[in-house]
Amino acid sequence: MTDYNRILDKLRRQCSRREYCSSDVLKKAEKALGGNRQEAEDILGTLVAEKYVDDRRYASAYAREKSSISGWGETKIRYMLSAKGISREIISSAMTEIDAHKAESRLEKLLENKFRTVKEDPLWKMKLIRFALGRGYSYDEISEQIAKLSQM
Repeated sequence: MTDYNRILDKLRRQCSRREYCSSDVLKKAEKALGGNRQEAEDILGTLVAEKYVDDRRYASAYAREKSSISGWGETKIRYMLSAKGISREIISSAMTEIDAHKAESRLEKLLENKFRTVKEDPLWKMKLIRFALGRGYSYDEISEQIAKLSQM
């Protein structure tokens, strides 16, 4: 079995266990092939044709997982998908998978938990804003939730 076929089989097994985007698979293939970009692109093409790699499917799974499990906001998810080379059209499609109501309640819980640790600090609002911006939520979403906390 040639290196090409061995690496292709290895990547098939990896892609069947978990979602990967095409840029990640290309990097893995190129590294395994010692920097041979052309063969790495051929492997990627084969995996895409065989439906082992699908950026649309990857982006949807990534958006759902990062939103629901990691508690990330839309801005951070968009940025991270973009950094992986996913197209804007696919990213926009993946963002529709996120339940806006659940995202709002996650932000509310995140800020309530963080508020408990900073409520004695005179700069608590700024700290909450910075914390939530780092999680990828928009300023408008954050300020709405902070207004609720201020009334408590």
